[in-house]
Amino acid sequence: MSELIIRYVHFLGVFGVVASLVAEHLLISKETKIEQFKKLVLTDLVYGLSAVIALVSGLSLWLWVGKPADFYSVNWIFHVKLTLFLVVFLLSLYPTKFFLKHRKATETVIIPKSVIMVIRMELLLVFIIPFFAVLMANAY
Repeated sequence: MSELIIRYVHFLGVFGVVASLVAEHLLISKETKIEQFKKLVLTDLVYGLSAVIALVSGLSLWLWVGKPADFYSVNWIFHVKLTLFLVVFLLSLYPTKFFLKHRKATETVIIPKSVIMVIRMELLLVFIIPFFAVLMANAY
């Protein structure tokens, strides 16, 4: 039963990551009004919390619950999936740093094109990760 709960929590974390990244993509623009920028900051917080939930539950599935750890540890597809997750995490630091730096702004915030492009790159990579999960689940 614990495996099912942890797997469910893992899915919720993944869905939270995807939903918040899509929301960031829809909210962000070159010139963002302060009300919209505050929503971006909150959405980025949800993104970070969702990523932590996905990571912790994923590590639990890998190391303690479900299939033996060797099933994942020797699977090259799992390592690609984990690497993509790490890349997305590292990419996310840049927009998060920008949002935190400007979170106390009182007027329109000019968002650099690089922040917008990083969010789009994260979104692209996050949509690729489930492909590797499907490959792994089907024992490729």
